[in-house]
Amino acid sequence: MAKTEVILTHNIVGLGGESDQVRVAAGFARNYLFPQRLAIPVTSANKRHLEALKQKRAEREAHEFNHMTDLAKALQKLVCIIKVKTGDDGKLFGSVTNGTIADELKHQFDIALDKKKIKLEQSIRTLGEFEVELNLHAEVKGTLKVRVESTTPIAAPPTAPVDEKPRTEKRGRVDRSVQKVITDESKPKVERKPKAEKKAKAE
Repeated sequence: MAKTEVILTHNIVGLGGESDQVRVAAGFARNYLFPQRLAIPVTSANKRHLEALKQKRAEREAHEFNHMTDLAKALQKLVCIIKVKTGDDGKLFGSVTNGTIADELKHQFDIALDKKKIKLEQSIRTLGEFEVELNLHAEVKGTLKVRVESTTPIAAPPTAPVDEKPRTEKRGRVDRSVQKVITDESKPKVERKPKAEKKAKAE
C-alpha cells in the first residue's frame, strides 16, 4: 500500500497534532484527510504554514490544560453517587465500571468525561465510598469520590408476637357465682316454723 507524507492541520487522536508530519496511506490522505482539510501535502509552500500551525497547537494545548486543571478542582469537590441493586447479603448484581461513572457524571452534573480518563484498576463490586483516580491530561491528574449505594430495601427484622392479655370476662357468659346469687335472691323466701311448734300441732 502506497504511503504519503502529510502535515496535519488539526489534532487527530491516534495520529498526531497540528504541525506534525506523518506518513499515512495515500488513499486515506486523498479520500479523507485532504477533503476534510485535516491535513495538507508536504510541499515547500505548505511548510511555510508550519509556524502558524505550531502556534495554533500551542494555544489549543494551553486551553486544554487550563480546562482540565479547572475540571480537576471541580471534580475533587464532588461525590458521584451510584445506585445499584444488591442481594440480601449486600453483594452487587454486576459491577461499577469507568463507563458507569462517566455516565453518572453526565447524568448528575452534566460533565462529559471520556471513560478512558477514569482510571480503575478493577471494577467496583462492593458498597461504600471510593476515591477514583483521573488522568485528565498528560500533566493533570485528579481524584473523584464515588459512593456506591444500594437501591434494594432492607428487610425489616421479624417482630416478636404480642402476648394477649387473658380475658376475665367473656361475652354471652355470666360468672356462675354471680348467677347463683341472683338466682337465690329471686326465689321467694319461705318462713320456717320452730320445731317445738310443729310437734305441738302433731299432738
